[in-house]
Amino acid sequence: MADKTRALTAAQGVPHEVLTYAPSQDHFGEHSATELGLDPAAVLKTLVIAHERDLAVCCVPVAGHLSLKAAAKALGWKRAEMADPAKAQRATGYVVGGISPLGTLQQLPTLIDASVADLPAVTVSAGQRGLSLRLAPGDLASLAGAQFAEISAP
Repeated sequence: MADKTRALTAAQGVPHEVLTYAPSQDHFGEHSATELGLDPAAVLKTLVIAHERDLAVCCVPVAGHLSLKAAAKALGWKRAEMADPAKAQRATGYVVGGISPLGTLQQLPTLIDASVADLPAVTVSAGQRGLSLRLAPGDLASLAGAQFAEISAP
């Protein structure tokens, strides 16, 4: 069994499923969807973005791309860029490829792409490479203090 992570602890209050797979060194989200045999539109990659000194978490399907412009607008920022990986790791307490929107060290504003809001379940990282968490999108939003927004690139 995988190590207990802060993300798994955060999910204890809602129905969820813990999924394990052989981790990879890159293309983490796509790899997990393939390894687990899941629809890439329902597997979310967790990305940390930055604006000046602020950071935020964005969850988008691995089948798509994050629109930095749309994410910035949803957060009320003028613009956004991908956060430096070291800063993302310090703020979340997770390594790149295992960053979860749940159980982050710092409470960061969190956006989930609206395309997944009505799905029966989504899968996100559970806080380490090779470990995922499957739960209802509404439960994910509630646990992460997230809001749904149109943040995928066309």
